[in-house]
Amino acid sequence: MNTWQLPEGIDELTHDQALNFEMLRRKLIDLYTDKGFGLVIPPMVEHVDSLLLTSDSVNEKTFKFLDPASGKMLGVHADITPQIARIDAKRANDGVEKYCYINAILQTSADDFYDSRSPIQAGAELYGSNEPSADVEVIELMLESLKLASIDSVVISLGNVAIFDALISQETLSTVQITELRQIFSHRSTPDLLVFINDNSLVNASMFSALMKLEGDKNVLDQAMELFTNFPEALSAIKDLQSIDQQLASKNIQAIYDLAELKTYEYHTGVVFSAYNENYSKAIAQGGRYNGIGEAFGQSRAATGFSFDLKFLSQSK
Repeated sequence: MNTWQLPEGIDELTHDQALNFEMLRRKLIDLYTDKGFGLVIPPMVEHVDSLLLTSDSVNEKTFKFLDPASGKMLGVHADITPQIARIDAKRANDGVEKYCYINAILQTSADDFYDSRSPIQAGAELYGSNEPSADVEVIELMLESLKLASIDSVVISLGNVAIFDALISQETLSTVQITELRQIFSHRSTPDLLVFINDNSLVNASMFSALMKLEGDKNVLDQAMELFTNFPEALSAIKDLQSIDQQLASKNIQAIYDLAELKTYEYHTGVVFSAYNENYSKAIAQGGRYNGIGEAFGQSRAATGFSFDLKFLSQSK
């Protein structure tokens, strides 16, 4: 092996690539701070318990090692959001707090969102508000971020994982079964869902099948309201989407809806969203709501935010 070769999935930026990245990074920091989002720079390494929280997906993507200084298990951050939850909890503030960051992260494997194992995650997060207007605020900021990266004609897709969770709450499934079902929805695999339904006893089998098909314009929300009449938690989730739709429309932002959308990390609890552009084969930015993520740090708060790979987007034009 040549000594100059990088590990698989690890890349670097040089010369014009690095300059393009740095110019965009500066613009984004100016944008975020002007909007009242305070810049934070979390450490690359923390105690594993602080990084993983309750997410098996984060656990799988986190490099871990034994600290020779303390004898404790440490991890390299694979996602910034758990660290923002710790920072917010440390402030012990009941009011609204806003954070932004641009940090290199490291993952054991690339996923459906990041192209490499060493992306540079940029994002913004808002804590302390459970109002749909907070989700709208971060969606708007996400769109402004993409505009700075010279990406226009963005399509916003919204969903709400609370609908899926409302159905799950009425089932008697094991953790393994729930994980399998989440993966089926994440991959939008109708054939696998049919197999799962045939192999397992589900109270709401027909509802899961119907949920998989709820995708389209805002009329999908009206269909969902009729479909989930007997599920109060799901109805509340759909009403949140209707409120967000109205607010986005008032700002001339059009959205489509995918109510079966589930994110990679299990900590999402409500509205989720992704940004798409015809020149890219997958989402270029994504986010959502993760209420209560700071509970492990003694501060359970409403939270919403977004992120994207700045290293990738800075080289896309």
